[in-house]
Amino acid sequence: MNWTLKKFEDLTVDELYALLRLRTEVFVVEQNCVFQDMDNKDRYCYHLMGWKENELVAYTRLVPKEVSYPGYPSIGRVVTSPVARGGGIGRVLMEKSIEETRRLFGNAPVKIGAQLYLLKFYSSLGFEKASDIYMEDGIEHIEMLLL
Repeated sequence: MNWTLKKFEDLTVDELYALLRLRTEVFVVEQNCVFQDMDNKDRYCYHLMGWKENELVAYTRLVPKEVSYPGYPSIGRVVTSPVARGGGIGRVLMEKSIEETRRLFGNAPVKIGAQLYLLKFYSSLGFEKASDIYMEDGIEHIEMLLL
């Protein structure tokens, strides 16, 4: 696995296409969720990409404070390719994302909006529930904090 981290303006056209394609493949097609993925936050974020043989198989965007949540950095658009699942890549992706978020934005608490079915996974990484369950784009979510 080859990991790269880039600011939005440093992404190549091919990298941008690959990350948007992967996000659409999983969030729109696989999860059958029609939503506005391009939400004007990408340009302020860092983009962590996991490549396997020139194919993007894992991705997150690392969000500075104030962009998604007042006072908190965040990790969003957490996605792994269906072809890469089952081997622990999601855990490695999140561990790397947490490490890079701390490096980029300091050792502040990290806030995420997690799909509810992933509560146990994020809890295993140290995140704690920080809200009631809410609906977003027709999917149950919960805010979580990593202190």
